[in-house]
Amino acid sequence: MKKIAISLCTLIFATCAAYADTNPFMGEYKNQIAFNIGQGVNSGFLIPPPTQLVPFYLLHIQYSQPTTFFKIPARQSINIGQTLGFGRKYGWDWDQYTIPMIFLSEDIALAHGDNWYFSTGVGVGLQAQQNERLGAKLLLQFKLIGGYKINEKWAIEIFIQHFSNANTAPENHSYAFYGAGFTYNF
Repeated sequence: MKKIAISLCTLIFATCAAYADTNPFMGEYKNQIAFNIGQGVNSGFLIPPPTQLVPFYLLHIQYSQPTTFFKIPARQSINIGQTLGFGRKYGWDWDQYTIPMIFLSEDIALAHGDNWYFSTGVGVGLQAQQNERLGAKLLLQFKLIGGYKINEKWAIEIFIQHFSNANTAPENHSYAFYGAGFTYNF
């Protein structure tokens, strides 16, 4: 069964792999704006299991331009975000984590079809204040994205997003979100 699953994944990625002649994020457009909203998860994992949803949310605006990463289509972005926490759950006072953040990111298309894409992204930035959950203002971000193009200008994305200080401080419990958003190309 494991060999069949690996063979199937290899076949899908080989036939749908992303090439630089097409940018699945933006098509022929050179600018993109996105609005994302995320639901917090109490997890320290890079890809968090959705088992402990918490009263912690992410509002996030992103401006992007097309680029490539070693001939793979990509987008480079500047991001402004706001986390919103309410109440206590799982031993954390989520009100303390209502903090604005700004970061730069790069999303790389791993596979795509005519109307869909799957990508991963990384980023680096700052949050306005440090706290006992992250222990630093420095943010490193990892993201997995699935997108569906409604038409050439609009797309819907779902994502898993993880923020961490990458062990640059004694505390590193991370922020993690499951979310959705809209993108508009112009």
